[in-house]
Amino acid sequence: MSDNWPEMPGSETSSASNAYEFTVWELSGALKRSVEDRFGHVRVRAELSGVKRAASGHVYFSLKDDSAVLDGVCWRGSAQRLAFVPEDGLEVICTGKLTTYPARSKYQMVVENMEPAGAGALMALLEERKKKLAAEGLFDPARKRPIPFLPKVIGVVTSPTGAVIRDILHRLNDRFPRHVLVWPVLVQGEGAAAQVAAAIKGFNTMDGGGAMPRPDVLIVARGGGSIEDLWAFNEEIVVRAVAESDIPLISAVGHETDTTLIDYASDLRAPTPTGAAEKAVPVREDLRVYIADLGRRLSGLKGAMIRDREERLRGLARGLPSPKDILGLAQQRWDDLSERLPRGLMAVAQIKSAQLNRLVGGLSVGRLRQLASYRGEQLNASARRLEPAYARRLDDLSRRLEASGRMLESLSYERVLDRGYALVEDAGGKPVTKASQLSAGDRVKVHFSDDVSDMQVVGEGTVPPAPPSPKPKEKAFTKPKPQPRPKDDGRQGSLL
Repeated sequence: MSDNWPEMPGSETSSASNAYEFTVWELSGALKRSVEDRFGHVRVRAELSGVKRAASGHVYFSLKDDSAVLDGVCWRGSAQRLAFVPEDGLEVICTGKLTTYPARSKYQMVVENMEPAGAGALMALLEERKKKLAAEGLFDPARKRPIPFLPKVIGVVTSPTGAVIRDILHRLNDRFPRHVLVWPVLVQGEGAAAQVAAAIKGFNTMDGGGAMPRPDVLIVARGGGSIEDLWAFNEEIVVRAVAESDIPLISAVGHETDTTLIDYASDLRAPTPTGAAEKAVPVREDLRVYIADLGRRLSGLKGAMIRDREERLRGLARGLPSPKDILGLAQQRWDDLSERLPRGLMAVAQIKSAQLNRLVGGLSVGRLRQLASYRGEQLNASARRLEPAYARRLDDLSRRLEASGRMLESLSYERVLDRGYALVEDAGGKPVTKASQLSAGDRVKVHFSDDVSDMQVVGEGTVPPAPPSPKPKEKAFTKPKPQPRPKDDGRQGSLL
């Protein structure tokens, strides 16, 4: 037995038949201790494959090269400290130790730290992801929206403890103080990408109707660092959240030379967080100077316009006649008419008075009687002409009335009664058309062709007669006799 193996009971026996019998657990434990002692700290360069994140937060994967595969695991605490998200196909350098997994007779590497195998690997991954997202249209310039000229509320997604937020607030106060809402997030390490994406979506879900106003523009900011430090802003979840934001967004990650994928998806890229504050608001003093300059220019233009209109008005006025000349002619005509009016009124009054006197003098009592007699003869002649027309009209109406009476008589239900039928009416005088409308004891009237009988229903098929009641006689239609025409007594008679 090797010197590295622990002393076991009976190990001094040299006979093979008397060799110590290990349990599986004892043998697995011995192998585990041997592997961990021999490979307690190793660095492995390999390609990631089969990366899987468990619900517990642990990350399981395989490390492989051209000829071998090594299982690996990164516990939750170590995984949270990683500067990037492990993905299949990424070449990495892992630092940790080898151990065994007795439950499956496997050995694996427990990774305590993982980093990309140089910037080239990360850049290749970044370029591949950039092409993928660009093909989906997330970087299309047509999607970009203009930044508001003077937003009322600015939302900032950044770390609340770094210098970035202080630089942004300081620059905003210098240029144009605005209401700022800060959504604190991690900007590096495990969970940073998810928090940044959640903050962007959270600002977009605000409706502004409550105590917290909705931002008019967003700033996603972080200070400078290596590509690994800024990797959270290259994750798909963050890029998609930026592209889907309804609120215009300014990206300000790293320094001017740093570029992340959210710079392509954002509506505007700022070289630094301070530059983002400068792009978000104008300088208030510059606006005041600009507005004052516009006011002075407006006043100058207004004065020049008034002077120009005044000069044009004076030029037009020189071509017009004097108001005194225009009014003098009208005043002279008024004076002339004022003098002629009384004389004209007196002359007209005299003429009308003379005409009235001539008419009154020509009208005597005899003339009036003669005129009245003439009018009376005209009325009498008109009455004589109307009398034949009146008689013909009455005859025509009488014939039409008689014809209507005959038609009514022919259509009367009494003609049906003459053929042997009878009309039954209930106590209310309504016709009875069905036997189901009557019951025993009901009083009815039965109309025959010659009389009406009151009867009582005593049962089905039995109707005893009642004493006959005299039938009211109907008045026969007679033509109205024409009234004798009054004799002409010399007075005006009626036209009818």
